Amino acid sequence: MDSRPYILNVFNLNYPIHLLKFTRQGFSREGKRQLDDSTSKWQWAHKQRSEVEESVKVLKQAAKTRKVAAEDILSAFSVIEKAKIEPSGFLDTLGGSKSPGRTWMLIFTAENKLKGGRYFPLTAVQRFDAAAKRIENGVYLGPIGSLTFEGKFTWKQRILAFIFECIRIKIGPLNPLEISLGQKEDREPSTKDPFFIWFYVDEEIAVARGRSGGTAFWLRCHRVAA
Repeated sequence: MDSRPYILNVFNLNYPIHLLKFTRQGFSREGKRQLDDSTSKWQWAHKQRSEVEESVKVLKQAAKTRKVAAEDILSAFSVIEKAKIEPSGFLDTLGGSKSPGRTWMLIFTAENKLKGGRYFPLTAVQRFDAAAKRIENGVYLGPIGSLTFEGKFTWKQRILAFIFECIRIKIGPLNPLEISLGQKEDREPSTKDPFFIWFYVDEEIAVARGRSGGTAFWLRCHRVAA
């Protein structure tokens, strides 16, 4: 009987495709091992993807209602961080394709190592401009005024490092007062500066960890009038 090896395409899914060798008598020992490994990897990847999808749903519900328990949000953070999702499209989603970029409202902040966390009590919004590599971080207090920081950022893989160059203070109807922070030297931000490590970004929410070790998530929003 013909024992020449054949090639079988086992999985036609959104996971790596494994090619297995078998003979007309059945799978070879190596082919069976590869099949077992491939099945295990597929099951693990499918389980992980399902867990991430459920965690994202939890965060979106939290952003919408602010009633999801902190423990559930911290658990969702843990799942998303461990998944190590491919970050190639994160920056475009985070900062758009043209200036002035996109704005994101801070919803929840967690302590280092996810030991605890809470919903952020103020209106805090960050703007990321992927085209100009600019960042703006502001706290808005309605008619009372606002406090914003603006600067530049760099992006490498999933790390966004930034340097704030100026601060703007606005009180009531008065024009904002702009103060330079003395960061005008021509150098690129690096991980020696403040940074975010992004674990998840879609058109609605974004999850990142800061240099201090705390994790947070944001909801995409409209620009806030100062």
